[in-house]
Amino acid sequence: MGADHFVVTFTGHAPGSPAYRRLIVGLFFAGIATFAQLYSPQAVLPQLSSDLGISPATAALAVSAATLGLAVAVIPWSMVADRIGRVPAMGIGILTATALGLLAPLSSGLEMLLALRLLEGVALGAVPAVALAYLSEEVSARDAATAAGSYIAGTTVGGLLGRVLSGLVGEPWGWRAGIWTVAGVCAVAAMLFLWLTPKARGFVPGRFRDDARPGMLARLAMPLRSAPQLALYMQGFLLMGAFVAVYNYLGFHLIDAPFALPGWLVTLLFLAYLAGTVSSPTAGALASRFGRYPVLLCSIAVMGLGALALLSEVLIVVILGLLIFTGGFFGAHAVASGWAPIAAAPETRAQASSLYYFGYYAGSSLFGWALGTVFGAADWAWFVAAIAAMCAVSAALAARVLRLSPTGRV
Repeated sequence: MGADHFVVTFTGHAPGSPAYRRLIVGLFFAGIATFAQLYSPQAVLPQLSSDLGISPATAALAVSAATLGLAVAVIPWSMVADRIGRVPAMGIGILTATALGLLAPLSSGLEMLLALRLLEGVALGAVPAVALAYLSEEVSARDAATAAGSYIAGTTVGGLLGRVLSGLVGEPWGWRAGIWTVAGVCAVAAMLFLWLTPKARGFVPGRFRDDARPGMLARLAMPLRSAPQLALYMQGFLLMGAFVAVYNYLGFHLIDAPFALPGWLVTLLFLAYLAGTVSSPTAGALASRFGRYPVLLCSIAVMGLGALALLSEVLIVVILGLLIFTGGFFGAHAVASGWAPIAAAPETRAQASSLYYFGYYAGSSLFGWALGTVFGAADWAWFVAAIAAMCAVSAALAARVLRLSPTGRV
C-alpha cells in the first residue's frame, strides 16, 4: 500500500533540480555506451568489405546483425525491467554488451563477428527498451517531450562518437582496432551511467508489488490495438530504415567517381550527426510548445528534402543535404519515440516504448541490408528515390492517423 501511494504522489523531478540533471546526464552516458558500439562498424564498412572480400551489402550485416538482435530483445527487456526495475535492467544490458563489444573485434571470421554482434545487440536492447519509459515516469508529462529530446541528443553523440572514432582509428590500423577502441570508450561511459543515474521513484518493480495488474501478454496487446501507437511504430520502422541505409552506403558512393574521396574524409562526414544533437532537443521543446503532430510532420519533410539533395554531384550540396537529412530524422525520432509511452496507458508504457523500438530497429536491420541490394543493382538515383518514398509513406501515415490524436496537440 505504501509503495503504491508513493508512486501516485510522486510528480516527477523538476527541471533544473540535481536529480533531474543526474537523470539526463546519466542517460546521456547510457546513450553513448549503447549507440557508439552499436554503429561503430558503420564507418569501417569499406575496409571490412575489402579485408574480408565481401560485398557492401554483406559487410553491412555487421551493423544489421546488432540492430536485429536489439529489435528482437527490446520486448523481453521491457518485461525484465517491469520485474527488476528500470535502472538495474539497463545496467545489466550495458555491461553485458560492453563485454561482448570488446570480444567482437577478435573474431576469426565473418560468421563469428556476426554472431557476437547479434548477441551484443540483444544486450544493448535494454537501454532503448526502457530509457524513455523511465523518463516518462520520472519527469512530469509536461516536461516529458523536452526530456526525451535531451536523451535523443545524447544518443546522437554516441552514434557520432562510435562512427568517427572507429573510422579515424580504423583508417591507419584496420577495422578491428577501430571497433575495439570504441568498445573501450563505451566501458567508461557505462560506468558513468551506473554512477550518475538516480534510482526510479515513479515506478515500483513487479517483485515488490502486490497490486493486480494486467499480465505481460495483455500489456503487449493493448498498444497493438491502438491505431496511433501502430502509426508511431511505423514512423520508427520507415524513418530509421531510411536513415541507416543512407549512412551505410553513402561512404561507398563518395569513395567512387565522381567524388573519389579518401576514407578518412568520408569518416568526417559522420560529423553530420551533430545536426541531430541540435535538432533532437529543439524538436522536443517545439513539441512541448506547439504539439507533437506538427513538429513530427515538419521533421519528416525536412528529412525528405535532405535526401533529395544527396542526388547532387556537388560535394558541398551533398554535405548540406546530409546535415538536413540527419537533423530532420532526429527531430522526427525525438518526437515519435517520446510520444509512444506518453500516449500509452501507465501500466503499458514500457511495452509501448519497446514496441516502438522493435519497429525502429527492425527497420534498421531490414532496410540497412535490403537497400544495399538497390545500391548494388541500380544506381544512386534509385537508391535515393527509395529513401524519399519511405519518408513520404511515413508522412502520409502520420497525417492519416496521428493528426487527431489528443496527445499530438500537447
